[in-house]
Amino acid sequence: MWKERALALRPGLLEFLIESAQLLEVSPIVKYTALSFFADRFYPRFSSSRFKEGGDIANWLLQPLRESNLQLFALVSLWISSKIHSSRPLSINCFKSLGDKVIKEQHFTNRDFLEAEVVLMQVLNFEIGAVDIAFTFLEELFHQLREVAKIGDLVNFEACMDIMDILYEKGEISTEHCSSHSLAASTLVASYVITVPKQRWEFPILPWVRFVTGCKEDDILEIVREILKHVFDPS
Repeated sequence: MWKERALALRPGLLEFLIESAQLLEVSPIVKYTALSFFADRFYPRFSSSRFKEGGDIANWLLQPLRESNLQLFALVSLWISSKIHSSRPLSINCFKSLGDKVIKEQHFTNRDFLEAEVVLMQVLNFEIGAVDIAFTFLEELFHQLREVAKIGDLVNFEACMDIMDILYEKGEISTEHCSSHSLAASTLVASYVITVPKQRWEFPILPWVRFVTGCKEDDILEIVREILKHVFDPS
């Protein structure tokens, strides 16, 4: 029951995190690292016995499970990511102020934010490396494409980020189900198909990303189909 409720809340929470990132005007790498912490690593561990009653992570922020508490963890994910990537990270007061505005069910104190940070770190086993982030690989692929082919100038990078947001919000594809490299490769291919005029499709984008990333073509195509389905049939 605990796990089922967590899964039901997931889409709204990811939308909340993405919207909070926009309100805070953080950089894309801060947003996508926070999404990696929250969606790819924090959420999948809800099925672990560590979260069940009597588990070694027993905390009022997790038991009982409340949407407002999970919204707090979404903001804390952004806070930690900001401290990793920003030369001038956002302050705890900034997140506290936003939380007061956007979290409706409960108001959290600065101390609650600090406690949530410790709990989140415990859930992540204090592993907050930001190397294996799909967005980082996507950025690298995008710049490589622009270096090897003029067609790269026609690929819309904003569309790439919109696609990644959709994938996270839908929750059907994440690094829990596929590698960061294949997710990045598929996102670039989908953006190429969506934003480059069809009469300009002379560049062999699929063989190229397969060669550069080492990902299997079938894996890339499967994710691209899911992306196009969500883009053209959002219902």
